[in-house]
Amino acid sequence: MRAYFYDNSDSDPKEPHEQLTTVTPEELRNLGVLYWHFDGDNYLDKINNIAKERNYKNRDEINVSEEGLGDSYESKLKIFFQEHLHEDEEIRYILDGSGYFDVRDLLDRWIRIAVTKGDLIVLPAGIYHRFIVDTNNYLKAMRLFKEEPKWTPINRPADDNPHRLGYLQSLRDSGLYK
Repeated sequence: MRAYFYDNSDSDPKEPHEQLTTVTPEELRNLGVLYWHFDGDNYLDKINNIAKERNYKNRDEINVSEEGLGDSYESKLKIFFQEHLHEDEEIRYILDGSGYFDVRDLLDRWIRIAVTKGDLIVLPAGIYHRFIVDTNNYLKAMRLFKEEPKWTPINRPADDNPHRLGYLQSLRDSGLYK
């Protein structure tokens, strides 16, 4: 996993858009974004342990590629890349391929998080974010859910959404956000 400030240019969003300013895992944790990397054959045991600790009850897999999504590939990518939030955590373990999760920091800047095989990322409910595959146009991920699988994006602006307000309150409670 690499994280850095995204330059937000109008060029291809599948390109890295990497700037010199990196973002540390601690800075991501301060935003509520959690990250692990699991290599090797026992990755499933580690995911199962995290699922038990965090009360994730369900899972499925998604293949974000032309082959996996068929005719809806381009339209799905546009939906994934539209800035949004969820009322549940977004949990993804990257089984294969690569892509980018972009999240907003406390100053409303984009942070790009490059993920590859073995990365597990948790985005908190209420954080503004978006997703795109990289130029390889392929990512296979395990999605974990606390309840029945659902993926309902709430596009920005959603500043009055209770989960957005709860997210901001959690940052205030931690002393990171005024």
